[in-house]
Amino acid sequence: QVQLAESGGGLVQAGGSLRLPCAASGRFFANYAMGWFRQAPGKERELVAAIDWSGGSTYYTDHMKGRFTIPRDNAKNTVYLQMNSLKPEDTAVYYCAARWHSMVVLASLYDYWGQGTQVTVSS
Repeated sequence: QVQLAESGGGLVQAGGSLRLPCAASGRFFANYAMGWFRQAPGKERELVAAIDWSGGSTYYTDHMKGRFTIPRDNAKNTVYLQMNSLKPEDTAVYYCAARWHSMVVLASLYDYWGQGTQVTVSS
């Protein structure tokens, strides 16, 4: 069992940066692939980025590439979403999710979810 807690959301101006930590409790965090998803009002939940259990492989949705990164610190049981050059269209609730070992794109294949943190980007 893994419990996830996101933090770090808030209001930021366009062009600014935010770092969202996702702290995990439970055993074997280092064996879980992690994903960051987001959901804007009236839109479906979409994958932002994912990282495999070792940190050796990452995936970014095309329009996030070059702006977002997903580092993980297994010693701290934490995965981060570093967001730079934020745009108003990045406004959404951001969720972290976990599944055993391999990262995947589909949200339905992740087993554990956090409660989400709101990110609002003003123009």
